[in-house]
Amino acid sequence: MLEKVFRLKENNTTAKTEIAAGITTFMTMAYILAVNPSILSDAGMDPNAVLIATCLASFIGTILMGLYANLPFALSAGMGLNAYLAYTVVLGQGVSWQVALFAVFVEGLIFILLSLTNVREAIFNAIPLTLKKGVSVGIGLFIAFIGLQNAGLSVDSSTLVTITSFTDNFSTKGICALLAVIGLLITAVLYIKNIKGSILIGIVITWGLGMVCQLAGIYVPNPEVGAYSLFPSGVMSADFSALGKTFGQCFKIDFSGVGIFNFIVIIFSFLFVDLFDTLGTLIGVATKADMIDDEGKLPNIKPALMADAVATSAGAVLGTSTVTTFVESSAGVAAGGRTGLTAITTGVLFLLATLFSPLFTSIPSFATAPALIFVGFLMFETVVEIKFDSKNLAEAIPAYLCILAMPLFYSISEGICLGVISYVVIQTLTGKAKEVKPLMYVLAVLFVLKYVFL
Repeated sequence: MLEKVFRLKENNTTAKTEIAAGITTFMTMAYILAVNPSILSDAGMDPNAVLIATCLASFIGTILMGLYANLPFALSAGMGLNAYLAYTVVLGQGVSWQVALFAVFVEGLIFILLSLTNVREAIFNAIPLTLKKGVSVGIGLFIAFIGLQNAGLSVDSSTLVTITSFTDNFSTKGICALLAVIGLLITAVLYIKNIKGSILIGIVITWGLGMVCQLAGIYVPNPEVGAYSLFPSGVMSADFSALGKTFGQCFKIDFSGVGIFNFIVIIFSFLFVDLFDTLGTLIGVATKADMIDDEGKLPNIKPALMADAVATSAGAVLGTSTVTTFVESSAGVAAGGRTGLTAITTGVLFLLATLFSPLFTSIPSFATAPALIFVGFLMFETVVEIKFDSKNLAEAIPAYLCILAMPLFYSISEGICLGVISYVVIQTLTGKAKEVKPLMYVLAVLFVLKYVFL
């Protein structure tokens, strides 16, 4: 049955490997179940409702990705997009969260139409292979940077970022940063020794060490500084009544005070960021999984984009911000995931999370941080496939700018923007204009207009 549906042998994988990879992906994504309700509650939404909505939307999108596209990618409420909804649209522009969710719903419908008309697939195929490899490397650095932040290793300073002081607040923040370092080393050793599920094992061991430190009094919970108990507050919670506070609310809207132009701008902003974050993630993770063919195409991209679009609209109805393909899917890919069975496993865990939310939301960020940092290394390997010799500089330089922009501008889509613009400009000015696909010129112009007007 599994072989017939997911073609495991064809993809050189096994059910055991796929399931372990799916668990790994979920473990690295589980933080969204704590972070998303926290962010959207600032916009006035009920956090418990948001948690349930996030679990269900993630389940729908990820199951569709697994069954419809047979790809090992997982979906959930996108980081950055949730912050944009809460802090820019709702708090910044004074738009109600119901109207903001309706904008997300409309965005999903537009994506469905674009997917049906092959526009999104055409954009994916128009991006040159060298730039796609640059996207993969850039995403690796981006998620490694997220991992460093989640670990508490990278902190704000007068130089924008610096390494944390392990001795200051050692019993709360310092010990967590130290445990993340230990977890990273453990993960690396396990991976070098070719132990299956090494990334997942690293997460569990790091979390276990944290609980030992709490029992020994080395780690001292202090909610006032964001240091919570590492032990689950409970195991199960079967109260789903809170979902009624957000379900269907995107249709109960009042446009008074929101001009049609402003509403269109909001939709376009969601549309733009989601489109290129999703494309960038698909490019990066698929490249790492060696799913890109010789022409630089991802065979199953159309159903993958459709799953993403449907999940976005479904998420808005349930009561969460834009659902998108998660870059943390690369953790499952690194653990051996190659088919939709990985996604199915992750999706089922998201559904179970509605019952076991106290358990899953107890996974501390310092425990998943080593996985993100190490996966960043694995994705960075692709950099050796970019030719930096004098004959290929016209393609290598845009790839470099793309790599540089993603972590430093904290955005996958910004990296793609700069990569595409620089690619078109450099190719044109060096006499290689005919080698650029027409759609790349269109994208470059749109990206320039984006910086001018948005």
